[in-house]
This record gives sequence, C-alpha cells and structure tokens, in this order.
Amino acid sequence: MATKFELNILGCGSATASLRHFPSCQVLNIRDNLFMIDCGEGAQLQLRKMSLKYARLSNIFISHLHGDHCFGLPGLISTMALLGKTGEITIHTFDAGKRIFGEILDFFCRELPFNVRFNVISPANALIYEDDAITVHAFPLYHRVPTVGFRFTEKPKMRHIRADMAQFHEVPHYEMNNLRMGADFVKPDGTVIPNKELTTDADPCLSYAYCSDTVRSQRVAEAVAGVDWLYHEATYDASLQEKARARGHSTSADAALIAQQAGVKHLILGHFSKRYNDTRQLVNEARQIFPSTVAAEECLTIDLTTPPLI
Repeated sequence: MATKFELNILGCGSATASLRHFPSCQVLNIRDNLFMIDCGEGAQLQLRKMSLKYARLSNIFISHLHGDHCFGLPGLISTMALLGKTGEITIHTFDAGKRIFGEILDFFCRELPFNVRFNVISPANALIYEDDAITVHAFPLYHRVPTVGFRFTEKPKMRHIRADMAQFHEVPHYEMNNLRMGADFVKPDGTVIPNKELTTDADPCLSYAYCSDTVRSQRVAEAVAGVDWLYHEATYDASLQEKARARGHSTSADAALIAQQAGVKHLILGHFSKRYNDTRQLVNEARQIFPSTVAAEECLTIDLTTPPLI
C-alpha cells in the first residue's frame, strides 16, 4: 500500500478578492504530516472546512511577500494558540518576512503555547527542509518581488517483505529491517538467500513542485524537471500574454509549456484571475499543449499517488 501523499487546495485565486476563490494556500499531507504552502486570507477557515488537523501542521512555506500569499498567517497562528497547539511551528520565509511577521506575532500573540521558528530563505536554489521522509528545495521564480517555488521530494523507501518467503526461510524478526533496506539474508549454515527472493520493490518516490507567481522561464522548467506533479500559476488565458508578462505572471499556455519542457507527469493550474467564472477555457488551452492538466479548486483533495481522472 502506497504511503499518503495528498494535496489539499485551500485557495487558488489571485490577488483580487472574489466570491469564487480564496487566496493562495494549499496543504501537502505526507504520511499524515501537514506542510502548508502559502497562507492567504481564510487559511484557518479552509483548514476547518477540509478537516485538516492543526496539530499535524508544523511547517509553513511562504513563496513571496505579497498579501494574497501571506495575510492569513497571523490569524492562523493566533487560532492555533487558542486551540492549545504545542511543540513548534517553522515558518520558511525571506528575511523581511521574519522581521514583519515577527513584529506582528510579538504584538498580537505574546504568549504562544508553542514556539515559532523562522527559517530565513533566499531567492536561490537551496535545500531548506529535510526529515526522514522528504526533502524540500527552494528555487527562484521570476515575479515583481523576490519569489521562490518549492520542490518536495520523497526519500527512497524501504522494500516490502514477502511474508511467505520470510517464513519459509525462517528469517528472524530482528533481520526484517535489514531486508527492507536491501540486505541479503545469511542462514546459520552460511547459505545466502538473495534479497530479491525475500522482498518486492519499494514504492516509487514521488515529487511535487509548487510554482506561484512567475513569468515563464526555462530556468523554472529546469528546476522542476521530472517531477510527478507540478502546480503552476495560470492567472490569465493566452490572449492576455502581454498583460501576464508585464505583471510577472503566466498564462495557462505558459504553464503547459513549462510542464512540457520539464517532462513532468501531471500539471495543476491555479492562481486564477477573478475575471474567469470557470476554468474550462484555461484548462482547455493548457491541454492543447500538455494533455494531463487539471484545475485546482477550493476544497479539492488530489491523491498524488495516482494519475488524475481527465
């Protein structure tokens, strides 16, 4: 059974408020650990609506310091305090974000029951987070202010034990972890049982990349090359290419070209302008270039271990 790797869309609108979309915010659920990416207004409301547990949220990644990507942060931290969350929250943001939000939290949230730690990042390629299961790299995007994307990559997983063969060869319990790590089993009489006879292949390692506000760039395609799933902003349709570039944004066709150039498997469009009553035009344009394209929408959960239904 594959490990959990789910994307929850809390908001996928652009800067101007609308009745259709919340501002940018999403949560990756990786093995029941929650990683928030951007934190637009309404993030705490959407967390409740999607039944995502505050207690499992310990890392928040802010792509850039435009309000539609971070104005939800003070309210979220305040609510988590009122709910009695303990432990630590790490906010990955630029130095200016640490200063600004540090001052806001010091004023409005003086007695937090948990520690808030700021991990200062820069608009450059860098490893910014690592645990036993994943790594997270930041990479530069090209917007009107310093902006980064994030690439989440699972670490290699352990192999699966073939219970029937392990029992047949009388493998002791204390050897099971060695088998999962790929070791052969040596019997007491010296007979070597190859690992491939006792195990099956590990689950594939998944990867997900998040590209918020950015113009189309070959360097972005290189940064997300080969990921299983790519979220890329598609603020406008192709007829508004000049406006998109002038404002530091991409069209749906731009997003599809990045997905194509990067050799990703699946594309998710988001960060939609309020001018669109639905996303069919944007998705159809993208699919002309990159067929495996879907649209983000509020309260949508995408199982990243399986292909999308198109």
